[in-house]
Amino acid sequence: MVIMALDHTRDYFHAPSFLYDPLDLQTTSAPIFLSRWITHYCAPIFMLLTGTSAFLVGERKGTKALSKFLFSRGLFLVFLELTVINFGWNFNIHFPEIDFLVLWSLGISMVVLSAMVYLPKKLILAIGIILVAGHNMLDNVHVAGKGLNAFLWSLLHEQGSFTYGGKTVLVLYPIIPWIGIIALGYSLGNLYSKNMDTQKRKQALLWLGTGAILLFIIIRFINIYGDTIPWSKQSSLGFTILSFIKVNKYPPSLLYTLMTLGPGLIFLALSETKTGRLGKIFSVYGRTAMFYYILHIFLIHILATFATSFCGHQWSDMIWPGFTNDKLLGYGFSLVIVYLVWIMVILLLYPLCKWYDQYKTNHKEKWWLSYL
Repeated sequence: MVIMALDHTRDYFHAPSFLYDPLDLQTTSAPIFLSRWITHYCAPIFMLLTGTSAFLVGERKGTKALSKFLFSRGLFLVFLELTVINFGWNFNIHFPEIDFLVLWSLGISMVVLSAMVYLPKKLILAIGIILVAGHNMLDNVHVAGKGLNAFLWSLLHEQGSFTYGGKTVLVLYPIIPWIGIIALGYSLGNLYSKNMDTQKRKQALLWLGTGAILLFIIIRFINIYGDTIPWSKQSSLGFTILSFIKVNKYPPSLLYTLMTLGPGLIFLALSETKTGRLGKIFSVYGRTAMFYYILHIFLIHILATFATSFCGHQWSDMIWPGFTNDKLLGYGFSLVIVYLVWIMVILLLYPLCKWYDQYKTNHKEKWWLSYL
């Protein structure tokens, strides 16, 4: 959750973010590339652990109660995405653009998982593996035009932009592979079952994480399957390595998933018993994830409106569709400033998240708190 805010701060404050893709090897630098690349780990690990959390809830409350919660909360997240979150990104009450982003994919994945939980556990694992490992076979399947069929296919597997009734509809998170990841996360929940020995769980996580990393290296080196972006030799060894780890997030390719979940599983194994002061601080953000997610978008965007005024622009230039056209020509800051603003955002949100964490703890009878 903390690393995620870095990417969104960069979106609104970094001067080059208005000029080129930070992963474009022809225009980027190593610090800019890595500042974007490190945030790749956020969405897939969050999706994976959502599935794991669902498994643990099911153990406590039963399959029927879990299914009902996943279905209702999933629909709530989709609604939240298309209303509150879309406004937070754009600050335009007319909603000129409707974005299907991470909460949309998380919500739909939860709805699908609400049905899958009635299936045998081995079948859920098989579905997760098939969707994650096999969805790249669909990379060459395209639906021409901008009609309903093309839009529906975009929701499923291919990132796309559409215009309906004067509004732009952007699909950035096609759902097929994300459903696979949440299914794998649900299967991972078996390792956190009440009867699982801590040492055995740690060993299993290390083996799974190491295996995923090795599989990533092997498949990526072959350069035939698993991602739409082949790697190639660059002008320097450093940029060749960047090319090797530049994989597709929209939708998350097999290689993207292996590259992110592999280290994530190893981190889970190594950090489980590390509960120092820093860990306790970070856990506050984790226990208030949705509350934090909503607040951080609005806070970053509000700070950006002040920043535009500071740079001699109108604050309203930071309202969509203002911040992608010539109105903001010359706006933006260095990467150092971006990191400083990011740290400030994290520090400002901590007391609010801590208050909300304590409020949730003291008011467990309020059912609606489980949705935020």
